[in-house]
Amino acid sequence: MADAGLVRHMQLEGFIDEIAKRAVNYIESSEDKSVSTIDYVSYNSRQKTTDLKLPLEGRGVDRVLDDIDEFLKQCVRTNSGSFMNPLWGGLNVTAFAGEVISALTNQSMYTYELAPLATLIEQTIIKRISEIMGFSDGYGTMTTGGSNGNMLGMLCARQSILPLSSKIGFDGSKYAAFVSSESHYSVLMSANVVGIGHQNVFKVACDDKGRMNPESLVEEINRSKSEGLIPFCIIATSGTTVRGSFDPIRELAEIAHRESLWLHVDAAWGGSCMFSSKYSHLMDGVDLADSVCWDAHKMMGMPLICSAFVVKNKNILRNICTHGDVAHYLFHEDSKEVDLGRYSLQCGRRNDALKLWLAWREIGDSGWAKMVEDYCHLAQYLEEKIIQNDHLEMMSHRQWSNVCFRYIVENEELDLNKLNTEIRDRLFREGEYLVSRSNIGENVILRPVISNPMTTTEVIDGFLQRVIHHGNEIISSIPENQ
Repeated sequence: MADAGLVRHMQLEGFIDEIAKRAVNYIESSEDKSVSTIDYVSYNSRQKTTDLKLPLEGRGVDRVLDDIDEFLKQCVRTNSGSFMNPLWGGLNVTAFAGEVISALTNQSMYTYELAPLATLIEQTIIKRISEIMGFSDGYGTMTTGGSNGNMLGMLCARQSILPLSSKIGFDGSKYAAFVSSESHYSVLMSANVVGIGHQNVFKVACDDKGRMNPESLVEEINRSKSEGLIPFCIIATSGTTVRGSFDPIRELAEIAHRESLWLHVDAAWGGSCMFSSKYSHLMDGVDLADSVCWDAHKMMGMPLICSAFVVKNKNILRNICTHGDVAHYLFHEDSKEVDLGRYSLQCGRRNDALKLWLAWREIGDSGWAKMVEDYCHLAQYLEEKIIQNDHLEMMSHRQWSNVCFRYIVENEELDLNKLNTEIRDRLFREGEYLVSRSNIGENVILRPVISNPMTTTEVIDGFLQRVIHHGNEIISSIPENQ
């Protein structure tokens, strides 16, 4: 009779081999042009045709593999080069390995004793990001994303003006925060959580390139004061979601320091520019900020989630995360300098630093710099192709790897917004090229983003051909008298 341990070993090895085969097939299929980026099925149809029931009795490992196959079949293929929709895409295989090991070891990051090497790795990552931002004595934490990072920035701003706020809350006064009119919606969510309310977030006008206007900021600060509010923070954006615009940090920092306001920089999307000597000027003055958030799961290609928040003043972060001695079952006096849970709003927290550390060790700063420059070069190629085509029109100055354009036609009676909405809908249903539809002012635009290592000039050419094909087809189907 076979040893029970040997049998279990063989079963485990066989199961993991099956998972590995599927992972390899999925990764390699990203280069197969016959495989769609998305298999479009409506919500109702998918819900009706997919077996999602949770059984009373287990169905065994073989059915688990069948379920995995079905899941992979129905997934949006974010590792396809034609996936240019959000601010992330592709797959870094080294980081994928780190993700697997993080899940395998299943450590929580709140104490050194539960995650010893992982603690040192996260501290190494945070220290390096702080140095890159010019925070020589900075500190920070890995977070659940840029939204969480912006909330931490606003909480730190509150703590800086009201040192007892983490214990007693606000003092009854109304406080005002200032962001660009093109900032991420998470700022409003942060205002809700922090307690100042949406209406006390002042949206500052931008210039024609989508950057916060410093003169308009001063006007809004003065307006808030006239309305009886107390300004307490400015949130600059480095890489806006739609245009990829970078607010002028140095000028905003001068205003912040003059007004004694906290300056937080939302660099969730654009922070990677700091690796490149060619593009780091986009965040000139970031060393003058008080805090920064940065998503490595965006342009750096880490598997979701991988995000950092860094702050100049370590003690402010510690104070907003204070919980007294109630967690005596976790935190002890003799380990207070090494337990990361003292600097995080989370208790249970997965090891998101390992995948970034492994990928960084593989390619180094120079590898990240090349990645940034390659993506921006591809974005420039796309921009030039658009400019050269009479059917296409750039809708905003390009600063980063966001490209905002639309299909146009010389017929003033046609609604270009409806036309471009239909083009994007057709692309989506077709399933090969996935890009975002957005708005700049009143205009509907198409917004491909280059942040995927599988995206090539060939992919870009094919994408533009389909845009023009669908646009021409829609136009030709319209009766001449309309």
